[in-house]
Amino acid sequence: MSPTSTTDPVTIGGLVRRFRGRIAVALALVLVEAAGLLLFPLVIGVAINGLLQERTGGILLLGALGVVSLAVGALRRLIDTRTYATIYETTATELAAAEHERGTDVSTIAARATLLTEFIEFLENSMPAIVSSVIAIVGTLAILAGIHSGVFAASLGLAVLVALVYLATGRHNLALTGGYNDELERQVGALSTRSTADANRHFGALMRWNRKLSDLETLNYSLIYVGVIALLVYSPIAVVDDADPQYGFVFSAIMYVFNYVEAVLAMPLFIQQLIRLSEISNRLAGTETTTRPPSERPEDTGRDLAPSSDRRPGGDR
Repeated sequence: MSPTSTTDPVTIGGLVRRFRGRIAVALALVLVEAAGLLLFPLVIGVAINGLLQERTGGILLLGALGVVSLAVGALRRLIDTRTYATIYETTATELAAAEHERGTDVSTIAARATLLTEFIEFLENSMPAIVSSVIAIVGTLAILAGIHSGVFAASLGLAVLVALVYLATGRHNLALTGGYNDELERQVGALSTRSTADANRHFGALMRWNRKLSDLETLNYSLIYVGVIALLVYSPIAVVDDADPQYGFVFSAIMYVFNYVEAVLAMPLFIQQLIRLSEISNRLAGTETTTRPPSERPEDTGRDLAPSSDRRPGGDR
């Protein structure tokens, strides 16, 4: 389907609206694939119970589910590659043309074209993972509510903890992200002087912002993992204490808890990406995104900067 507009802003929402036909097809396959994955622990439990009673129907069902999941997953990946390549080709060309008309210098255009790739990578890689994680979280909570009310409440509490941690640190995260991206946009200019001192100042400032972001991410991760440990310790004890004779479903319940923990632990990464992309959206629109106090500016350069996704170098290097 062709894009319906050429005036939507460069934001996740704007790209989704503009290329909604293509993205809808890709997301429909994501939903089917995620639903299949959600059923695996339950079907494994059915298969175990069947084998204990010398029945093979559950194993056949498990095999069929695996084949369908493989087919849907392969088709989704083929369609994703073609969909998001087309979106990037269109939007990157338009961005370059618009920046040329504004008289933007080449180094800034190059940096912003690089930042644009983060939107496309988010749509192609992170958005399907977010949809899958949300389905896993909501679906698992619904299943656990029917299996064990205590484990359900503990699992829900972990999700609330993640939300509270990022509500408390979101604005600071956005400010640090803005600082990193400011400096990243200066990279071509700093290198074009061919001065070792300028390059050293630029990369030193870039890594100072990177370390600040890494430290904040580590703090958030540590707080969330305390809740993960509590859930992992409590759940097996609670489920086994209340176990019924259908041991396959006891196994399924434990698998659902571990799958739930995996999905919840993935959410901080997605939240971080959304914060970063929010800052980049304003940057590509030519608006100021954050106000960084002096205490958050690189000490030696007077420069600001901002991060670029998972490709950020390690903070302590």
